[in-house]
Amino acid sequence: MKKTGSSVASLIAAAAPATRRRDAETLTALMQEVTGREAEAWGTIIGFGSCHYRYPTGNEGDSPLLGFAPRKGTTTVYLLDGFDAHSADLDALGPHTTGAGCLYLKDLEKVDLAVLRGILERSLAWVEAGGDDRMELTVTE
Repeated sequence: MKKTGSSVASLIAAAAPATRRRDAETLTALMQEVTGREAEAWGTIIGFGSCHYRYPTGNEGDSPLLGFAPRKGTTTVYLLDGFDAHSADLDALGPHTTGAGCLYLKDLEKVDLAVLRGILERSLAWVEAGGDDRMELTVTE
């Protein structure tokens, strides 16, 4: 995955329905606070900071430290540490679904933003600590 240099504001403005745009603005502000980094476009993903990852298989690449995508059906929040590490918090989060390291949210107004902030903070701390035996991570920005 690579930064595209596209406009984050344009990505948010193009999000539909209106709930996705509203949630994208909220998540952008939240992730900027949590990471201390500005939003950047990684294709259709809005990412914050960057890291290099390497799996034990040798597969490697680059990724935002935290990121999300305002998709039509849901907003997809990407968690590099996966969602299993957050099971207790996910029980308290509110309506969501999960899959393959992604947290899917239909409406941020129906979730507990303090719980979401905690999930994001712990995920970021895991990334900044270098990951674990499942994935080696190096913060690059």
